[in-house]
Amino acid sequence: MAQLEIPNRALFRQPEVCELASIQPYVLRSWEAEFPDLGVVKAEGGARVYRRADVERVLRIKQLLYGEGLTLAGVRRKLTEEQPATAGPDPALASIAELFGTDARERIQNVKRGLRELSAMLNRAPGAPAEAGDGDFRLRDDTPKPKPKAKSAAPVKKKK
Repeated sequence: MAQLEIPNRALFRQPEVCELASIQPYVLRSWEAEFPDLGVVKAEGGARVYRRADVERVLRIKQLLYGEGLTLAGVRRKLTEEQPATAGPDPALASIAELFGTDARERIQNVKRGLRELSAMLNRAPGAPAEAGDGDFRLRDDTPKPKPKAKSAAPVKKKK
């Protein structure tokens, strides 16, 4: 099978993938069912979108099925064998895990709990009694009060 030139893009629509691989859309959909890791993503309008790696995988599946005469089970086995066995963890994922640390879940739960408490406080009517669990937290009004105007001792007489 001749080497096919795939356009240098990150995403492809289903009709483009079918055209590149010279297959019908129903064939592509059946391969999606057989190979769940074939990264189909639904776009906003509901259209199927494929990454470049998915297009390469579709072309490899076609080659194995039609070129080498394998069955779908044989293709699945062959693709499993071709995957690197010593693939370590993704460096990007490792850095994210390091950033979160081991207690990430606990910290996220604490933040959620704090946000719920703040929401409950803000939803309470002004002056309403605190509910259990609110603690002694109270908002206080720190705005300066206007000073009353001093009255003069003697009334001022107006000239006529």
